[in-house]
Order: sequence, then structure tokens, then C-alpha cells
Amino acid sequence: MSETYPPRVTITEVGLRDGLQMESKFLPTEQKLRLLHALIDAGVRRFEATSFVSPRAVPQLADAADLMREVKRRGDVTLAALAPNAKGIERALQANVDEVVVFLSASETHNRTNLNRSRARSLEDMREAAELVRGTSVHLHAAIAVAFGCPFEGEVALEEIERLATAFAEFGFQGITLGDSTGMATPRLVKQRVDMLRHKLPGLPVTLHFHNTRGMGMVNVVQGLASGITSFESSLGGIGGCPFAPGATGNICTEDTVHMLQELGVDTGIDLAALCEVAKEFENLLGHPLPGQVMHAGPRLRRFTVEEALCALGS
Repeated sequence: MSETYPPRVTITEVGLRDGLQMESKFLPTEQKLRLLHALIDAGVRRFEATSFVSPRAVPQLADAADLMREVKRRGDVTLAALAPNAKGIERALQANVDEVVVFLSASETHNRTNLNRSRARSLEDMREAAELVRGTSVHLHAAIAVAFGCPFEGEVALEEIERLATAFAEFGFQGITLGDSTGMATPRLVKQRVDMLRHKLPGLPVTLHFHNTRGMGMVNVVQGLASGITSFESSLGGIGGCPFAPGATGNICTEDTVHMLQELGVDTGIDLAALCEVAKEFENLLGHPLPGQVMHAGPRLRRFTVEEALCALGS
């Protein structure tokens, strides 16, 4: 029932970062800017817009500083950037981002694969990140990858999520994202983790980031809503994934998520029709079909003329 869900949620668009990092094609800065500004016009107010990582590691985001310098700023729009280490954070601060996102993995093996270091070292990096950002106006956000299961180690203990989240709170992080990097989340695991964090760390805002690898993305969003979560991450057209984990396919699709939320009576502040047009442009720029469904099929009450339908011929 819609009355059991929050009346409004915030969507963070991650397609220009998490989505593009999986693409072989480099989109020029001006094309990224056109998409970003069109998404703002459609009502999106939060973005993980880019990443200050080594251009050798993720060449698709080598223009991070240029993007942040040229984007048209608005007071009601938050532009976040991923930064994996102190050097990346310094570059992000120089680019005047609104929010820095620092991350590690819930499992040791994925952390070493993804970041080439131990989780103990990553935790020290995150402590240093808090020191670098402290005293600035920049918001500091933490993300835990493979928070619902690891493709190398299997199940991730709930106690491990609690340990890491508690450390972030102690360091002074102002929010946390639980990342379903390879689509291993289930409604049971979502409820379990959200309930624990809301009980143990009630002052730490939680965002959920799902992938649709096994077709569970939307049902996990519904479970998140039922558990009181009001912040979700999604990707335009449903593109993206984790390049350092086997079998990782795209994020949940922004326009599909917005469509579902609207049908549940949950407001996002986003114009679905305008969003679908941006997704179609994204598909054209990338030059291959995107997995989003609503951008192709239209919303539930889309109408067609009889002339558009194939008619059966009677004998």
C-alpha cells in the first residue's frame, strides 16, 4: 500500500560516473555537459557526476576537472564526485565539488581487486579523507561496495557492515551508501542491513545503490522504501556496473525507478517524460541499445492509435 512508503524520495543520478566507467567509448566533455544540464532541467537534483581517479585506470572520466569547471552551477543541485585516495580528494576539492564520495569494499578480496589495497589501509585512507575535508563546506559521504554479497567470498556478515559503518560515523562522514555492486541483494538482506543501521547508527543517513544483475533491483527498492529509506542511486538508461568484479551488469535504471515510484505514489520531483528523452539521447550518443525499459515502452498509460497496431486478419 502506498501509505506505507515515504511520500518523497531523492534520486542520485550516477550514470555519468558509474555508467560511463563501463563504456569503451569516451564521451566528450561537451556531450556530458549537455546530458547533465538536460537532467537538471528534467528535475534531477543530485548527481555523482564524475570521479577523480587515475585517467589510466578510468580513461572515460579523464575530464573530471573540465566537467566540474564548465557545468552551470545551481544552488539546489548537488554535484558529488568519487575520490579513491588523498590525491583524488585534493583534486576534487580544487574542482569545487559539493560532495566527496570515498569508498571501500565489504570484503577483503574485492577491496584488493577494486582498490589494490587491504581494507585496513582503505580505512586509514578514509580517516585521512575526513581530515582533508573537515573544515570545508564540502559534504563527506562513504560507500561500501559489495555490501550484500561478494562475488569472490560469498556472503558478507552483517557484523562487518556494522563495523565499517561505525568507523565512518566516528570519522565524521555525513552519510553512507550500501552498494550492491554485483546484484546480490535480496529484500531479506536489504531489510536486515537497513534495520541494523537505523538501530545502531540512527543519525547516519543511508542511501541504497542496487544493480539489476539478477532482476531484483526494483523489488529491492520497494523493500528499501518499506524500511524507511528515502535516498536511492540509479543510472540513466540502466548502464554501468563494476569493472573489477565478474558478472557485474548495469545499475537500476533511473527512468524505470522514477516510473515505479510514481506508480507507488512516491514523489521524486523528476519529470518522467523529459527524463526518457534524455535517456534516448544518451543511447544515441553511446551508439548501442541501453537496457532501460520505460524509455522504450513509455509509461503505463502511454496511448497508441489503432493505425500503429498490427491487426489480425479474419478469415
